[in-house]
Amino acid sequence: MSGKIKVTLERSIIGSTQPQRLTVRALGLKKRGSSHVLPDRAEIRGMIYKVRHLLKVEDIAGA
Repeated sequence: MSGKIKVTLERSIIGSTQPQRLTVRALGLKKRGSSHVLPDRAEIRGMIYKVRHLLKVEDIAGA
């Protein structure tokens, strides 16, 4: 699991629970449409899984 992944906040966090909001913030996402490149690690994947209904995830090849 080496490499990088790009996560984009596709849906608003309005109506989400507080833990989901904190998870989105911990991923480095603030507004709808914002993106962040993160290392592809198990703990990051777990955070993404928790809020997967709000995100778009892309693998970055060669990174």
